[in-house]
Amino acid sequence: MKKLLFAALAVGVTPVLAQNIQNNPGSNHGNKFEQLGTILPTPNEYRTASGAPGPKYWQQRADYDIKCELDEVNLKLKGSETITYFNNSPDELRYLWLQLDENEHSSSKNANYQDGSSLGRATTDRQLENMQPKPNDFGVNIEKLTDATGKAIPYTVNKTMMRVDLPVALKPGEKYVLKIDWNYKISDRMAEGGRGGYEFFKEDGNYLFTITQWFPRMCVYSDFQGWQNHQFTGRGEFALTFGNYKVQMTVPADHIVGSTGECLNYPQVLSPTQLARWQKAQTSKEPVEIVTLSDAKIAEGKKAAGKKTWIFKADNVRDFAWTSSRKFIWDAMPAYVEGKKTMCMSFYGKEAYGLYRPYSTKAVAHTIKTYSKFSIPYPYPVAQSVEAANGMEYPMICFNYGRTEKDGTYSEATKYGMLGVIIHEVGHNFFPMIVNSDERQWTWMDEGLNTFVEYLTEELWDNKFPSRRGPAFMITDYMKMPKETLEPIMTNSENIAQFGPNAYSKPATGLNILRETIMGRELFDFAFREYARRWAFKHPTPADLFRTMEDASGEDLDWFWRGWFYSIEACDIAIDTVKYARPDFNAAIPGGGGTQKVTQKIAPPMGSNFEDISKIRNREDKSIVFETDVDTSLRDFYWRYARGLEKIDTSSVTLEVPSNVEAVDAETRAKLANKHLYEISFVNKGGLVMPLIVEFTFTDGTKEVSRIPAQIWRKNENKVTKVFVTDKEVASIKLDPMRETADIDESNNTWPKVSAPSKFATFKMKQGAVRGQSTGPNPMQRSKEKKGF
Repeated sequence: MKKLLFAALAVGVTPVLAQNIQNNPGSNHGNKFEQLGTILPTPNEYRTASGAPGPKYWQQRADYDIKCELDEVNLKLKGSETITYFNNSPDELRYLWLQLDENEHSSSKNANYQDGSSLGRATTDRQLENMQPKPNDFGVNIEKLTDATGKAIPYTVNKTMMRVDLPVALKPGEKYVLKIDWNYKISDRMAEGGRGGYEFFKEDGNYLFTITQWFPRMCVYSDFQGWQNHQFTGRGEFALTFGNYKVQMTVPADHIVGSTGECLNYPQVLSPTQLARWQKAQTSKEPVEIVTLSDAKIAEGKKAAGKKTWIFKADNVRDFAWTSSRKFIWDAMPAYVEGKKTMCMSFYGKEAYGLYRPYSTKAVAHTIKTYSKFSIPYPYPVAQSVEAANGMEYPMICFNYGRTEKDGTYSEATKYGMLGVIIHEVGHNFFPMIVNSDERQWTWMDEGLNTFVEYLTEELWDNKFPSRRGPAFMITDYMKMPKETLEPIMTNSENIAQFGPNAYSKPATGLNILRETIMGRELFDFAFREYARRWAFKHPTPADLFRTMEDASGEDLDWFWRGWFYSIEACDIAIDTVKYARPDFNAAIPGGGGTQKVTQKIAPPMGSNFEDISKIRNREDKSIVFETDVDTSLRDFYWRYARGLEKIDTSSVTLEVPSNVEAVDAETRAKLANKHLYEISFVNKGGLVMPLIVEFTFTDGTKEVSRIPAQIWRKNENKVTKVFVTDKEVASIKLDPMRETADIDESNNTWPKVSAPSKFATFKMKQGAVRGQSTGPNPMQRSKEKKGF
């Protein structure tokens, strides 16, 4: 959008303080390694101290039977639904709460949570409109609300929530039936924002509808919170109840519908040719176009009259979404997880054909297979990716982006952005669609966990995948920000200032650090799978995750949860001093004396070619085969482009260090003969404790890495000294050489000290790290020009 620039004004920042949870304030120990204790909720018969559901765990259920009609001419959706609500709790319920999410777009019924504004920032037209909102007719209109017999029931709408007052309290073990008729005006998602609505294509005069958060849905009633009826502001997403759905959608006759669940009437809504293609796709090893590019182009131009009703059924899901358009190409192929078939499908317009046709459905299949290895086997019969110029997830269906240039080419950033968002949104089927955390309260429990497994899945797609979230060194720019701009991960979704880093990147990075550096892959993977198994189709809380990870691994991780999730401290561990000693049995003078010269080889500054430890370990693990090696059709221009070789120059510096140790006895002489001793002092400047990973480079050019668990900081959380014994003479020492601990200042990680790169060199490195984002023609276009296409 066009931006209006105003004269800059000083902008004040309200401090956001991390939780002060010190056990022994004023001391240099007894704080960071103490148990979380009362910070976590008290275990009970619903949720145990092990992190597992208790013997009396319960949760509610809500089944839906919905009939709706899409009015493309007037851009409206109307529907009627029957909800059967099962009270499995031990409590009597005098009222029920439902969510009316479409009220988010209403000028009078939205939650009205406002952020501050300032003239000191660039302001868009839309931001100006938000400062002076105009009345509109968006939002849900409740036409009728009755019980099963048709008797009206009183209700109250409070912004995005609706309370239904029951005539008689609903007792434990009973069920209640609600009938609701409603309608709403569909919003222009590209102009109004939000997750659902329509996109209009001026070039061909057609609409693409994404129908999400579209019907009155039950709120969650849980053992740990009661009713989750916090208002929907558009930020914190959803807390939802599992149930079974039957949904009938009446749409224009030439529309293609993709939806949560399985379609019950393809023979009635598809042409004989399309139905034959659908049957062929059931056993195909490559995606089959059920609706072809040619079919879609013809439909765009004809715009047939009449209507069709599509019928879908979905069991044990927490939500239901669908999409409808005559623009869609539709392809499908099966994937198998532990012998169970899932139809992987994609829906996309001609604008995305060059990317979605070769990649989307294969990425869907790769995602459900990979997530199944790291969590639980994918249980649903379908998984779908829809190109809709956004990124949002629902059970069995998600909406993503990724359109080519008009000539069919695409930038590297567009390709990997598309693959990343497909993997991420399809992955949400596991977190939170199955492991059903409360997004309204804890965004990180679904976005952070999902981003972590997304990272693992990207890495197994291609060892050169340019993942943005997961590697520890990529979170440091956020971690080093001023404290007043940060908040702990354990912050309510509505109160997060740095939403992406806090809710996505930092928790994903923390889990990756646990897996690669603290616990190890085997222990971590077992515990993480156990968490997913315990809480599949249930409502976990953070404590259930923390406790399960410890219970299943035998690792005390309270220090890590305390530091990474409950505080805003950063990792900045420095090499303070290095003392070198060498046994000199001929001149064993107490206190030593003299010096010796050592030569240090200095590696160049780390730039865009740095590989994080996960990539290296994946490549070294002979049991791992990358998807781009299994299916070589996935290799394109950018796959080849990423595989160049780099030359590294070296230089050296000469230093003088102490050379003698005190006199020793015969037994010690034998042990220390030909040994080199290095006493290193480490200072915790950032506050966050982490393992010490020390790399020694010897004078003969070989290297050795020593890994010391974080518990070395237990008795002094500020400074620790450790003696290392080596067989060879050390030329240089580097702390955290593979950048595993998110250390925010690498300039103090080396001995002898290495000068930091100049600002110009740093700028060049950052530019080199952003691949495929040039302002001119993308590399594919330049390649085509050279080849004379």
